[in-house]
Amino acid sequence: MSTTADEPTRAPSTEGARVVLDGAGLDVGGVVRLADNDAVPEVTGEALARVRHAWETAERLAARGRLYGRGTGVGAHRQVAVEEDELAGHGLRLLRSHAGGAGAVLPARQARAMLAVRTNQLLAGGSGIHPDFVEALAEALRLGVHPALTEYGSVGTGDLTALAQTGLTLLGEQPWLGGTREAPGPEAGLPRPAAPAREPGRPAPDRAAREPRPRERHGASGLPSETPRPPRGTDVPALPGGTGTRVAAPCTDGSPIPVPRRPRSGTGVPRPSAAPAGLPAPVALRPGDALALLSSNALALGQAALACHDLTLLLRAAHAVAALSLLAVSGATEAYAAPVHAVRPYPGPARAAAEVRRLLALPDRPPPGGGRRIQDPYGFRAFPQVHGAALDAAERLRHVVETEINCPTENPLIAPDGTAYHHGGFYAAPLGLALDGADLALLGTAQLSAARLSALGRADLTGLPAFLAEGPAGSSGTMILEYTAHSALAELRASAAPASAGHAVLSHGLEEAAGFASQAARQALRAVEAYRTVLACELVVAVRALRLSPAPPDLPAFALASAALPGGTEDRPLTADVAAAADLLPRLARL
Repeated sequence: MSTTADEPTRAPSTEGARVVLDGAGLDVGGVVRLADNDAVPEVTGEALARVRHAWETAERLAARGRLYGRGTGVGAHRQVAVEEDELAGHGLRLLRSHAGGAGAVLPARQARAMLAVRTNQLLAGGSGIHPDFVEALAEALRLGVHPALTEYGSVGTGDLTALAQTGLTLLGEQPWLGGTREAPGPEAGLPRPAAPAREPGRPAPDRAAREPRPRERHGASGLPSETPRPPRGTDVPALPGGTGTRVAAPCTDGSPIPVPRRPRSGTGVPRPSAAPAGLPAPVALRPGDALALLSSNALALGQAALACHDLTLLLRAAHAVAALSLLAVSGATEAYAAPVHAVRPYPGPARAAAEVRRLLALPDRPPPGGGRRIQDPYGFRAFPQVHGAALDAAERLRHVVETEINCPTENPLIAPDGTAYHHGGFYAAPLGLALDGADLALLGTAQLSAARLSALGRADLTGLPAFLAEGPAGSSGTMILEYTAHSALAELRASAAPASAGHAVLSHGLEEAAGFASQAARQALRAVEAYRTVLACELVVAVRALRLSPAPPDLPAFALASAALPGGTEDRPLTADVAAAADLLPRLARL
């Protein structure tokens, strides 16, 4: 399932479903349940204690000497020292300057997947971020809200723009979407960037002139028209739910930047004022929090988790679809015999063959010569080998995603022994390569699906009318579905171009390569959706062919599909048939 950016997300699950977030045990299924609002997060006390220990350690290390991003600039400015009296404001400037993404606002499902991943990563305890940020991220998941994230801004060395946008949302500078509030349409875009501070020596404008009237503060979209950024010492409008305050000079003792605040029960740490009902309260920003939040590929990982989940489901459904097509052409089942796959012991092909045998109620050793032909076309004969490679690639992707979402990848890494390590663990080469591999393997099995679809329209292979048309002479039957499938296949083929082959030199040459896992994740999501269409087209045609057969099979897969798909063989638009078949695929996957 998917949720577009202009659709409000449904309310969080009220049935008590929980996904435990502890920095170590999150899996792809848990990310998906949180992304789809089918569960709420449960953060363990032990993991929160680990976060606090890392934050306290980072505070001590920063007090003894500079840490990257705490006492220094970032990227090419890594050697630029940040003055002690500017440390508090440095993090806010970092978030504001890095929130420069562009493109479409991402769907709620993808934004929530990112929240789930980043919360769990931070709970692994290597970032040095304050626990308030982790609790606020979990709170957003519980409330069913998400930040507005733009599509472009990452090159696979940290999802900087998306996480900076998230940071500003956590601070109250940008709005939450979803929950009980109607999400803005795509035309609304994101809030305009903060207004620059007035030049020194210029008089401050009248407060009434600076603050928009209530009807102007939020336009029809519900997004604030701008977030003022006045100089220190001037009055500012309140963050959501608060009252005006004065921005003091940056603190030098590690305390939060002064903002409208209220005490937070149980922590002793003051926090910004409460947000309106149904929204997380804004979080106070401390030195070091900004970079600690940014050092992650959480968005790409969240997208990869969604793609991996949906891909795995479709690959399972493909066993049933391919089995029905094999029946429809009276294909030779010996290609699926267990001895064939025992001599090349790859797990994926052996599993694909075994699943087809199970769905067709065949023995492990089907007798040779059981089909109409000595050898079938590749779409039937080589299905286990090609589809099995996709199964193996999907498992590899799952392993990489589940490793990454339970790892502290932040730079610097605050180790449990009290050491800070500057490193490149945020470089997402494993993720990009696993995504690219999955796309390429998926392309192979999708091409065979399209080939089987074409074969089902051939009278010489099925013994049925060409294109399974039963109307007057010249009727087209299912002819157009070849075109539809190949149109989707073209999208999949374009998405299979390896994103990992990309290259970039950034930040004055300091970052002279990039993994482009973010691009690979977007490509994987598109590839999976294209494959869904290809497979649905094959299913429509296979079911029609079996309905036209003299003796339709008595098998659960056919009974389920035949009951769900529209009947009739007259020439008519088949769009609804393909949509019904696509909706049916998850049920076939569970057979």
